[in-house]
Amino acid sequence: MSQLSFRQFCYLFCCPPCPSSIAAKLAFLPPEPSYQFETQSDGKYSVILRDTAQWVYTESDLQKIEGFTVRSRRGNKVACVFVRCDRNPRYTILFSHGNAVDLGQSSSYLVWLGDQLNCDILSYDYSGYGISGGKPYESNLYSDISAVWRGMKTRYHVDPENVILYGYSIGTVPTIRLAAKNKVAGVVIHSGLMSGLRMAFPEMGTTLWCDPFPNIVRVKKIRSPTLIIHGTADEIIEFCHGLGLHSNCSTAVEPLWVEGGGHNDLEFRSAFIERLRRFLNVEVFVG
Repeated sequence: MSQLSFRQFCYLFCCPPCPSSIAAKLAFLPPEPSYQFETQSDGKYSVILRDTAQWVYTESDLQKIEGFTVRSRRGNKVACVFVRCDRNPRYTILFSHGNAVDLGQSSSYLVWLGDQLNCDILSYDYSGYGISGGKPYESNLYSDISAVWRGMKTRYHVDPENVILYGYSIGTVPTIRLAAKNKVAGVVIHSGLMSGLRMAFPEMGTTLWCDPFPNIVRVKKIRSPTLIIHGTADEIIEFCHGLGLHSNCSTAVEPLWVEGGGHNDLEFRSAFIERLRRFLNVEVFVG
């Protein structure tokens, strides 16, 4: 805490930022649902997208996406999609999306990512997002991804050694926590945050008990190869968060710092997909 100014120190302990107000800036801004599930004759769900999903592919491409639900241990229904790769996929990516979007709005990106990396993609909506039940709380983030993790193994028989955990923005919070508990093929931290309080005080040297989203602590426990990606001009989560996560992750590989990159535009840079391919082809855990 010695790195904080006296004024910041007093503000933190006399008028500390409410964790819910921090969370409001980072997450828990679910849009109106942009999709729905429709039951098919075989009991599976097809995904019906609304205009707000901004789907950019063909109707046949939409058939690659299978919808299903799991139930978290906190009792919430969690909506999930599984995007099948056309080729013989080497990995399954468990993707945790960012703020202010749902599965419908993420669907085009998921299809694109799976095609570019030759991977199956499994993604889900946090409690209170899309058609998932419950409310968007930090504790539900962890319960949601744990339920999806169990469902991935039982429904699709995916072994952890064939899984890439990928978190973007607020999605790095459940991703890092799960990665700290399970060894997988690899982990991708895309525009992640060190912790909630560090959004206000990035120079903090100590993680307090009241600090939400303590990625900076949990990243030290990851045992899998970890690729950290961050834009140097990120306007939402400052670049120093990427630097902090990288320096505290003992299994981190060479990071991708996108010069001039913001929070929502890194995938448009050629270096982005090239670095991900090299990570999957060369650096992930095998065996």
